[in-house]
Amino acid sequence: MPIQDSLVEPRPGGQPGPQGPPGTPAQQPRIRDKKRVLTSAFVGTTIEWYDFYLYGTAAALVFNDQFFPASSPVAGTLGAFATFAVGFVARPLGGLIAGHLGDRIGRKSLLVASLLIMGVASTLIGLLPTYASIGAAAVVGLVILRLLQGLACGAEWGGSALLSVEHAPRHLRGFFGSFTQVGSAAGMLLATSAFAITQALTTTAQFESYGWRIPFLASGILVVVGLYIRLGVEDAPAFRQLKSDDLTLKTPARELFRNNKRGLFVTMGLRMAQPALFAILTVYTIGYIADRRGDTTSGVTAVMICSAVGLASGPLWGWASDRWGRRPIAVASVIGIGALIWPYFWFLNNGSLVLLPLVMIFAMNLFHDSVYGPQAAWFAEQFPVRVRYTGVSLGYQIATILSGGLTPVIAAALLIVGGNEPWLICAYISVLAVVSLVAARAAKDPAGDYLRNPATKDTFEEIA
Repeated sequence: MPIQDSLVEPRPGGQPGPQGPPGTPAQQPRIRDKKRVLTSAFVGTTIEWYDFYLYGTAAALVFNDQFFPASSPVAGTLGAFATFAVGFVARPLGGLIAGHLGDRIGRKSLLVASLLIMGVASTLIGLLPTYASIGAAAVVGLVILRLLQGLACGAEWGGSALLSVEHAPRHLRGFFGSFTQVGSAAGMLLATSAFAITQALTTTAQFESYGWRIPFLASGILVVVGLYIRLGVEDAPAFRQLKSDDLTLKTPARELFRNNKRGLFVTMGLRMAQPALFAILTVYTIGYIADRRGDTTSGVTAVMICSAVGLASGPLWGWASDRWGRRPIAVASVIGIGALIWPYFWFLNNGSLVLLPLVMIFAMNLFHDSVYGPQAAWFAEQFPVRVRYTGVSLGYQIATILSGGLTPVIAAALLIVGGNEPWLICAYISVLAVVSLVAARAAKDPAGDYLRNPATKDTFEEIA
């Protein structure tokens, strides 16, 4: 996808500066800047999600035994997933804090802080003694570190999304924003690969004793790489202009709730179906087939494969939303999610697990990624510059609690209520899809408006 047309800075009078062919001295610095922005969005978010998803995989595989051994198997699983959900509960607070500071002092500073906090928390989880060593203090420590992960993750997404989208030209916002989104797939791929490699190189006893710690300890190395890249990126011109004109708000959250509630509720609604499906596919499925069919490897392998495919499908769907509009793609996809979940659980119960990677690619890379890929751009387009970090962070993170964070726990409970059959889980996902469908119909779609009429006024960089 070409980005050269976005590399020319406007002159004070509104006319573009000297263009020249790519590779001329006037162009080379701007091309490098754009590439560094995209690299920062991708690498930084990948590392953040690697750390965050490590916990989800470990919760499905070992945490019930390492930190809840006195419980029954079902209670232990619920406990492990409950601490998994704690990270999601902390994310809106992280988003609120980062949004407040990010709308006042800038996006970059908060992204550096979030990366450091996440790296420290993940490394300490790798060093944390288990229940057998220090009793209930291990659970307390696990919850505190998971809370720190949640705070960091809540701060990360909004800043990374805005840094990439605000640097993008109008007709490539979906594509630029997808580099933040695809970091989720890359982080999941790294996390599941780290566990798969560790399992392959250790015996079962070794993995349960110390092997599960290795992926967490590796986080420290990745954070150093991420900081090196991220420190070289500046805030977008629109925000720098806002700050230089002294137009930032002292309390952006107040302005958000006073004049931008529609954008907040729309973004929350758009987030209901997609993260719930993601939690089912990447977290709940692993434990489900382990319990139902005694298979502890097929789920991890399938997640790795579809995460690898997601490295391409995320930008593809972001680009597609620039070409066709955000709304038509989202409407078709959430309808698909609501219908797909029923045959998916039938397959988990009855189908050949050899085919699980193909089934998961269909569910993840088609229906999930088509919603998730354009999300950074679409959410940013719902808010003016001066409350944008606060708006996208709160909408994204609050809905993530209600949907993705609670889904593994809700699914485990619904399975019990449903007599060990998954149909109540399917109904739950279908209801969330209806909520997202309503939100998609209500959301502003500047990309679609631009496609229908290229002369449409672009309000993306307006202050309010």
